[in-house]
Formats: sequence, structure tokens, C-alpha cells
Amino acid sequence: MLLHGRSLATLRSTVRRSFVLKTAITAAAAIPLLAGCEAGLNAPVLHWHPPTAGTNVSIPSATGPGFIGIRNVFVLGGVLDYSLPAGSSAGVFLALVNTGARDRLVSVSAPGTATSVTLPAGGVTLERGHTAFLTGPEPEIVLTGLTHTLQNGTTIRLVLRFQNAGSVRMTVPVQPRAAEYATYSPAPAPSPTATATPKHRHKAAASATPSPTATP
Repeated sequence: MLLHGRSLATLRSTVRRSFVLKTAITAAAAIPLLAGCEAGLNAPVLHWHPPTAGTNVSIPSATGPGFIGIRNVFVLGGVLDYSLPAGSSAGVFLALVNTGARDRLVSVSAPGTATSVTLPAGGVTLERGHTAFLTGPEPEIVLTGLTHTLQNGTTIRLVLRFQNAGSVRMTVPVQPRAAEYATYSPAPAPSPTATATPKHRHKAAASATPSPTATP
């Protein structure tokens, strides 16, 4: 029997090959799913990736297009349930992405939290198209002279000032020195203030009183 120039046997063969092909495609698509089930909770697609811990802010470049991206900013606190005491120091970690004109991070302050903040000598230079990684594990920006106890899980205010782009205010978290931050180095302890030793004046020795001479 002919249907439009094709035999019934030919049509049946074509339909059978199409069915086999669709079945093979369906089976191939199911292989990754089955592999994931066999892997259980260790399957890569089931791994939980934690969100970025720190604060992210971008400010426009002072001249021309581009911006400075301030990425993953956080302060490293104490281990788990321990706080950093007043008078101690804390490290600040971040990355600076510059897509615009050359600039420089010249200062950082922490109003209400630290008496001063130390930076690498000369600040942090930001060339066009480059990223400055101040991400540890050794802190390169340090809050010194904490004015109060710094507790994990709280936030503090930072002000970053750039030579050309100006200043930007940020609220950043205090992360415990645990989990992925367990190997980070704590901030160095502040140098003790030298105290002047009082000088004692030595009194002059009393001169001997001359003995009276006998009168002849």
C-alpha cells in the first residue's frame, strides 16, 4: 500500500526509529538526576553556598566613567562567644575594585568605635582596572583603641576616604573568628604607653657641725 509515494512499511519503520530516539534522549537526560540521587546530600548541586559576609558599596569615580567597588567589608571580632574588650584592636577586611581613574584610599575612621585606624604606609593605591585585596588572613587595616566592647554579630560604622572620589559611609558587620575565618589573624595588640619614672632628688649630706674649741 502506498501513501503519497511511501509504503506503509516505511512509515512504520520511521515511527519506530523516532520512538527509539526519543526514548534514548529521555534516558540520557535522566542520568544526571539519578547520579545526584545516588550522591545524596553530597551532590554538588545540593551544596549550600553562604552569602557574602560583608557589606558591599560602590561609588562613582571622580573623573570619567567607572566606579570604585568596596566589597565584602567586615570587622573580625573574637572567637565565637567572646567579645573584644575596650582598649584592644580589631582587623578590617575588604577588597577594592577600581574600574575608573586612578585613586587612593587615604584614610579610614570608625566613629564611636575606635580612636584611630591604621592603614598600610602611604594608603592603598587603586590603579585603573585593578583590585586591591585587603582580605587577610593578616589584617592590613586595623581599628586601634576600641572605645567599647566589640561583640560578634553587631555592626559598626566606617568612613572610607579616597583621594579623588571622596568619602563613603558604611555599616559593616562584626564577624566571629570562627568557621571560614578561624585561620584569620587577630589584630596586633596596641603598644603599651610608656610611663615616666619619677626622678628622686638626692638631698645633700648634712655637713658636720664643728666642735666648739676650748677657751684658754
